[in-house]
Amino acid sequence: MIYEEISHYRLVSQKLYKKSSCSPQEIVKHFGAMQAQDYAMAKWAIGSRCNSNEKEIEEAINSGKIIRTHILRPTWHFVSPDDIYWMLDLSAPQVKRFTASAAKKFGYDDKKLDQANASIEKLLAGNNHLTRDEIMQELGIKRTSSEDFLSAAIMMNAELDGLVCNGKMKGKQITYALLEERVSKPNSKLTKEEALAKLALRYFESHGPATVLDFSWWSGFPPTICQKTINAIELQLNCITIDNQQYWFKKDLKNEGNFRESVHFLPAFDEILISYKTREVSFNTEHQSKVFTNNGIFKPIILENGKVIGIWKRTFKKDHAKIETEFFNEIEINKKELLFEGIKSFERYLKTKIVID
Repeated sequence: MIYEEISHYRLVSQKLYKKSSCSPQEIVKHFGAMQAQDYAMAKWAIGSRCNSNEKEIEEAINSGKIIRTHILRPTWHFVSPDDIYWMLDLSAPQVKRFTASAAKKFGYDDKKLDQANASIEKLLAGNNHLTRDEIMQELGIKRTSSEDFLSAAIMMNAELDGLVCNGKMKGKQITYALLEERVSKPNSKLTKEEALAKLALRYFESHGPATVLDFSWWSGFPPTICQKTINAIELQLNCITIDNQQYWFKKDLKNEGNFRESVHFLPAFDEILISYKTREVSFNTEHQSKVFTNNGIFKPIILENGKVIGIWKRTFKKDHAKIETEFFNEIEINKKELLFEGIKSFERYLKTKIVID
């Protein structure tokens, strides 16, 4: 393996090299956690890796086969019900520092947050799924621009405490439900060291080849802790050193030899970019400002053979979805037609006609 091939091997780890026969919930479990702040795009992150359409993925989320909550970093993630409790035990204490700081600005200390939790638990008991606005109305918190930050902090705190997670969608609105009513608590717990080892193994199997700093960024844990964890599981992984940098990946990562040509129209915040500390492997740095902004907003990307060659956006019309593309370099019309073949999987996923502008 050489540096230029890392992006190809990541396609394999990330289940983008070939369409997987896995179910949506198996895709999520493979990744451990998939960033899901942009809900519509996050569903496509799953759909781009399996043969399920949007409706099937939404059903998996609504039924609790996939959980959406705040975990690892202070942002939304999809996570498997099998992993939710041990992963919360591991990561919640570090993420709660952010929510505690935000809540304190509005006079909410730990005691007031616990009181809010008690009220939320009563409101949602009996599989009662409510939106954030409905919950805040019951808590007597008005809907204003400033109070919106407080309501977000209160609900994120409740998620990190293992009290709530996503409920069933109410039209286009996200709801909350009690986590224990969606996923039963396990009988045993992992130690912190066991959980870190499990998280690291999951990361490198689904994201490798990747570095210790990549894992640190994705997991939210300091590099020193991450390196110690890798040292503990290194016999379960393969490692290659390129330009004095160690890259870790799963033992049986297939050597595909001559990688086939592939084009992917991937969503904003996709794991192929968001899950790495540095991303030069996947695109030319001169195009970085077009791929993601300085404040961390990632665009939907066009990936050719593991490299980002452009960005795209979709607009929903009455009877179709319009796709607009922006390529970083000038591309001949006949080449564009070949590239646009990659959008057909999105058309099948949406079950809606696609019009390319």
